[in-house]
Amino acid sequence: MKTVPEKITELRTLMKRDNIGAYIVPTADYHQSEYVGEYFKARAFLTGFTGSNGTAVVTADEACVWTDGRYFIQAASQLEGTGITLQKMGEPGVPTIQEYLNNKLADGAGIGFDGRTVGVKEGEEYKKIAEEKQGRLVYEKDLVDEVWENRPPVSEKQAFALELKYAGETVESKLERIRQKIEEEHATVQLITSLDDIGWMLNIRGRDVEYSPLLLSYAIVKETEVELYADCRKFDSSMINEFEKNCIHVYPYNSIYSRVKKFEQKDTVLVDSRQLNYALFHNIPADVHIVEKENPVVQMKAVKNETEIANIRNAHIKDGIAHTKFMYWLKTHIGKEKITEMSASEKLELLRAEQEGYLWPSFEPICAYREHAAVVHYSSSPETDVELKPEGLLLTDTGGNYWEGSTDITRTVALGKVTEEEKKHFTTVVISMLSLANAIFLYGSTGMNLDYIAREPFWRQHLNFNHGTGHGVGYLGNIHEPPQRFQWKYSTDGAYPLEANMVITDEPGIYIENSHGIRIENELLVCKDVKNEYGQFMKFEMLTYVPVDLDAIEPKLMTEQEKARLNDYHRKVYETISPYLNIEEREWLKEYTRAV
Repeated sequence: MKTVPEKITELRTLMKRDNIGAYIVPTADYHQSEYVGEYFKARAFLTGFTGSNGTAVVTADEACVWTDGRYFIQAASQLEGTGITLQKMGEPGVPTIQEYLNNKLADGAGIGFDGRTVGVKEGEEYKKIAEEKQGRLVYEKDLVDEVWENRPPVSEKQAFALELKYAGETVESKLERIRQKIEEEHATVQLITSLDDIGWMLNIRGRDVEYSPLLLSYAIVKETEVELYADCRKFDSSMINEFEKNCIHVYPYNSIYSRVKKFEQKDTVLVDSRQLNYALFHNIPADVHIVEKENPVVQMKAVKNETEIANIRNAHIKDGIAHTKFMYWLKTHIGKEKITEMSASEKLELLRAEQEGYLWPSFEPICAYREHAAVVHYSSSPETDVELKPEGLLLTDTGGNYWEGSTDITRTVALGKVTEEEKKHFTTVVISMLSLANAIFLYGSTGMNLDYIAREPFWRQHLNFNHGTGHGVGYLGNIHEPPQRFQWKYSTDGAYPLEANMVITDEPGIYIENSHGIRIENELLVCKDVKNEYGQFMKFEMLTYVPVDLDAIEPKLMTEQEKARLNDYHRKVYETISPYLNIEEREWLKEYTRAV
């Protein structure tokens, strides 16, 4: 097996052949997906850093990886000894990729990347830098593919249909709404490349992206038909019959690149350039009129219908049963049998699998003990797997895909004695999570407005956590669903009002390197509250019902209001989950949801 330095050396040889001064390898498939299938993990293959977000840049004499705060610790560990420099995005003194290229790229040198894996905006920025350096942009070559021996094949897994009892709206109805939006934008066709949007629009799902129930596909929505670009072998006869009812015609997956070249002057194409890859965008003829607007499916999909909401509530009850049983098992078995991070994770998966309608995990599970939990997105492996002892904290961030929807929950559990500092941090996280969950706000507020509510208990102590406080959640789709983002730094991506029937997460945390990590995460449903002369007030409904570990709480650090919020939540947890437990589990839950 080639080492990382050997791979970088081979890549540099190919770069020299093609007069490329800097080659960029992002974390992306051809659809700008957050999580990708094995075939598309080029950056992980090249650098050894396996986090879900990161971009590698290789020059003739240096290689760097940019990633965000969730992965600083993990990336530093995995890149050690490779000769690759970690660039911590957003940190003082750390250049952006564009700034780095401006400083490092020699005059006349080209910039290269696989144009199918880079977004339109980023591609244009790289093109501008190359032109300023009197170099060229090379986006037609996948150089990593030439280095990657025995590259995993593109997924050939079967697709499946989402019945109306789960989807809550017919394909016909969805297409009618989308076509109305296309017309409002004075366009004649829409090009869609985002996998979760296509899946939602056509009530189909797949298994082409690890953990996410998504199908590799592109779509062109026209006035009377839809062109779907996917591997036709993935559809059974019943799905093909349903396609025909809605004039959906299937074409080979990669033929989309030649198809868009056939758009004519009479066509006006609606595209969301944030979701489109650079190569596909530049295959559209220059004389075709393009309307660049947000894909209307994004907002449609984010606002759940009543059927979806009812199903989501059921999915969370099932998930709550499984996770509560898991906490009981941990508390009653730790120190009596050998349990490791990986075996604990497997136990939780088995308990979920006992629930009717469970499919598979909704993302790669995080099961992190003690100092491992300080790595925000730690993933246990045979090399790092450690035995759990009756002391310290265990963090699990996991979720399940059910026919009724997808779940995302984090709990931190005391396995025995914990320090006073750990209790203080744990209590701060609980106060934060419940503060946001109990917020009342006026319609028009965004995740950026509300993020402060969660951070204030930390900032008061001059503490912080280096990730967003929450994100939207898809219905059996992407676990991180746009447009909602809870973050304190201003960004136009976070400037979307919270709409009724959106589902979001609430997940503050704290991470002390080489010591411990704590995160508590619930999902929330956005709901309307009172409407009066001041406007429409909004609130949240709790969807997640799993106890917060009272063994790690220090009630003396909580106000009476904060205690009341925790007690009210635990009362609802007991009422919701206890009917599904056996006698021993029920008695345990009664103790662990007692009033403080």
